[in-house]
Amino acid sequence: MNQPIKAALIGLGFSGRTFHLPFLQSRGDYELIKVVSGQSELAKKLVPEAEVVPSMEDLSDTDVELAIITAPNELHFPLAEAVLKAGLHVVLEKPFVNTVGEGEALVQLADEHQRVLSVYHNRRFDGDFLTVQALLENQTLGTVRLFESHFDRFRPEPQVRWREQAGPGTGFLYDLGSHLIDQALVLFGWPETITANVLAMRPHAEVADYFHLQLGYAAHQVILHSSPFCASPNHRFQLHGSKGSYQKWGLDPQEDRLRAGIRPDGSEWGKEETEQYGSLYVAGQRTALPTQTGNYHRYYDALYHAIRSGGEPPVTARQALDVVRLIELAERSAFEGRTMSV
Repeated sequence: MNQPIKAALIGLGFSGRTFHLPFLQSRGDYELIKVVSGQSELAKKLVPEAEVVPSMEDLSDTDVELAIITAPNELHFPLAEAVLKAGLHVVLEKPFVNTVGEGEALVQLADEHQRVLSVYHNRRFDGDFLTVQALLENQTLGTVRLFESHFDRFRPEPQVRWREQAGPGTGFLYDLGSHLIDQALVLFGWPETITANVLAMRPHAEVADYFHLQLGYAAHQVILHSSPFCASPNHRFQLHGSKGSYQKWGLDPQEDRLRAGIRPDGSEWGKEETEQYGSLYVAGQRTALPTQTGNYHRYYDALYHAIRSGGEPPVTARQALDVVRLIELAERSAFEGRTMSV
């Protein structure tokens, strides 16, 4: 029988409640024994099995092995630094940190203390992304020349939340862009150039809410895009190669199911409905291509083996740091109005 990892969840906002808590509670590999949150009544209701404490200091001298940090981005570095120094393994919500310097310091600290430091880039386990990954690995489309990835929303008015208020690590490039950049790096590796347009398009917006990034590679181009003015279905992926094309609309269903309170139980939990399948165009023929079944459980499964057996984490800190490097380069490209060599 597996020995459960004793964990503490730091922060019980949307991310903690939606993307972490259901997976920590639905498997026997983790035992959630502490929750650090100022929302004590909510925490006791959602996590009756854990002790609710108001501050980080209450994690000292406990049996906690792993800290999962879901606090606002400006707190990522100081919280991760503190728990790494306390000898705990760490999972940070994306984005990893707000600057490359902060990330390099945490990587060094994790190495010194020989602790796993990972970042929750969960959209590596979206079904549509896994489908795209398989198409590239199998060379179904031949040599891919153009890849487009969109994460558009219809939010024409700014919302009152920390992600849309001026401050370190806020704005759509850090929020949604970190997902798209991470996926592009997984698929294609480090680009040669980046050209970026990063804007605040909505009236009274405090942060950049639109981005259009073009990553240049030797033989293909990658477009990463997000807009708050898309009322139509999301045009998620588009690939064009020497043998054919693939187009995918709509978003992976896991987030909506988590928002609705549907527990992530069973291997078919993340399965997409047939009407959402993408279209494969090869030799002049269109085929509805079944979407692979996504499962965010795979992140926590791989994390368990990394901590208990010394394997590779599902997302390494150095991989997550590359995302921050590209975000910084994108901001510089947009500010200077030029293509940056990377």
